[in-house]
Amino acid sequence: MHTYSIEEQERVERIIRQCALCYVGLVDKNRRPYVLPMNFGYKDEIIYLHSGPEGKAAALMAEGPEVCLTFCTDSKLIWQHQEVACSYRMRAESVLVYGHVVPEEDFDEKVKALDIIMQQYSGKTFTYSDPAVKNVKIWKVALEEVSAKEFGVPSRDALKYKDRDRF
Repeated sequence: MHTYSIEEQERVERIIRQCALCYVGLVDKNRRPYVLPMNFGYKDEIIYLHSGPEGKAAALMAEGPEVCLTFCTDSKLIWQHQEVACSYRMRAESVLVYGHVVPEEDFDEKVKALDIIMQQYSGKTFTYSDPAVKNVKIWKVALEEVSAKEFGVPSRDALKYKDRDRF
């Protein structure tokens, strides 16, 4: 099985849009990692996150830290030989993003961000009450450094894999 880097921007964007969650990695004051799954929206090389006004994630992001975001498509178990443990692999695609969390405070920009997030999940547009917009925290992460991989790819020489037709 092989792992390949993904260079095509369109493919990176497809992977991001295909994911239901992103995993946000932050570091607290004691240098302890803090990783949590979050809903997100994506447009024009910016990831939009939202949270409540309080809590550990909001507090860490308010400090404007560097952040690492991970996106991973649904993984699929594959194998070459059902009786050989080392021939089992997970097949998936992932994107890793480094950037800086920037809070968005402007009311109209927060509405745009909420629209992007809701479009990601529902394909619909919504209206939002003023209190809802004022009380939500919106965080933007520009894609500063991006890497993407496809892993669990069968060797080109392999003849038999479970569900080989998916490759």
